[in-house]
Amino acid sequence: MATLLLLKDAPERIDLDRAELGALRELQLITNEPAGSGFRLPHVTPRGDAVLRAFARVR
Repeated sequence: MATLLLLKDAPERIDLDRAELGALRELQLITNEPAGSGFRLPHVTPRGDAVLRAFARVR
């Protein structure tokens, strides 16, 4: 959940080697979006955004 929150707020600050990114990608909570110069940044998908909203309601 923390990695998903960080990606939502500051995708450029995330370490792209984090193991959690693979799990989030498999769950279709994130995707890699082009960020210029051929570089790709992780981006929260609508499904990931829905998970974050649900988490915020429970907290």
